[in-house]
Amino acid sequence: MNVNSDQKPILITGGTTGIGRATVELLASRGHHVYATVRKDSDFEEVNKIENVDAINLDVTNQDQIERLVKFIENKGNGLFGVVNNSGVGDMIALNEMDDEDFDYLMKVNLYGPFRVTKALHEYIIESKGRIVNIGSVAGILSPLLMGAYSMTKHAIEAFSDTLAAEMEKFGVHVSTIEPGNYQSNIGLSAGKRLYSKMESRKNTRYRDELMERFSNPDAKADRSHYKGPGDVADAIYDALFSENPKARYMVVPDLDEGTETIKQKVKELVELNEWHEYSFTRDQLITMLDEFM
Repeated sequence: MNVNSDQKPILITGGTTGIGRATVELLASRGHHVYATVRKDSDFEEVNKIENVDAINLDVTNQDQIERLVKFIENKGNGLFGVVNNSGVGDMIALNEMDDEDFDYLMKVNLYGPFRVTKALHEYIIESKGRIVNIGSVAGILSPLLMGAYSMTKHAIEAFSDTLAAEMEKFGVHVSTIEPGNYQSNIGLSAGKRLYSKMESRKNTRYRDELMERFSNPDAKADRSHYKGPGDVADAIYDALFSENPKARYMVVPDLDEGTETIKQKVKELVELNEWHEYSFTRDQLITMLDEFM
């Protein structure tokens, strides 16, 4: 493995497949030193052989492994410019029927993971006046049926990013949230396999018919291979890491329909917030506010 030490070192969690892998390959191809985390030993060698990449075994729910990650980066001696919190898992079940264990697992990976990794590495990012990029999702805005727990974590990532951005601004560190739509990844397939393995024990679920229609076998509609590749998302992450004027949010969707649905949901929430209370604004006043940010 050859590392170009003149370029900025970046950590990407969940670097094996999907958005994470596309971002690892993009950054590495442009000469940046990438620390790419993997969970499976079988993925380690494949990722580690990419030029400019150090593969690191990491389960973001394991604090001991996070501490070993910090030690690994410290021993490399190149510092760290950016953290991309990409690791994530999904599930599909009604909230009132979800096992506590499954709910906790989603929270540990999707929410506690970014919190713990960022906390462990924030001194490096402050020292380099670097960047933190958190991967959210349009699901955190749309909250689709039977994806409540996943949507909760992605909605929380927005609050995490916004507060972290305010706290880190005085140190010259910028924080961005990437909000992808539907792109190729293994997250749906993995969720589908976990769900299907438990369906027999969920005989009384009110949503059994809907779930079995979607996941009639472990590889049914959860397979996202027919979606567009995640190159556009990797480009947005690259901009958030290296642009002179990075955005606080990057919505990246594969088609007009997903973009329209997401923006309309935000407008709907704006209207709902403005209704009923004593200090509601007129339409003209709302448009004036909108113009301030256009």
